[in-house]
Amino acid sequence: MKKTYSIKEVADYFQLPISTIRYYDKKGLLPFVSKNAAGYRVFSKSDFGFIKTICCLKDTGMPIRDIRTYINLCMQGTTSIQQRGELLQQHKTNVLKQQQVLHDNLKEITTKIQRYASDDSVNIIKSQIKFVKNEKKVLNLEDPFK
Repeated sequence: MKKTYSIKEVADYFQLPISTIRYYDKKGLLPFVSKNAAGYRVFSKSDFGFIKTICCLKDTGMPIRDIRTYINLCMQGTTSIQQRGELLQQHKTNVLKQQQVLHDNLKEITTKIQRYASDDSVNIIKSQIKFVKNEKKVLNLEDPFK
């Protein structure tokens, strides 16, 4: 037996507000979704795969316009496979760059946490403050530690 899903069921499944699904539809990201005689969106199980991909691309920072381009390419069928691959490859490169930035920032946060957890944290911080104060003084800048 085939089943259709309401916008509420889809929203619940993907843990999205209904307004987000409506927004995606308004922005042209859901051309595959049908409407019933009353004009309500009716989702099929096959729509879930597209919506999962849309959520993935959005969650990884792809702009709406690029997601729309990707979905429109999908709607063209097999003729757009290469273009889709290129678009996703570029996005993957961007995600990997973001991942590296996050990794670098996480290392900095870890360093700070370790410094504050150190038995010598008070002396370390006092030394840093002393350095900053001396640097500001030499440069005739205001002492930020008052």
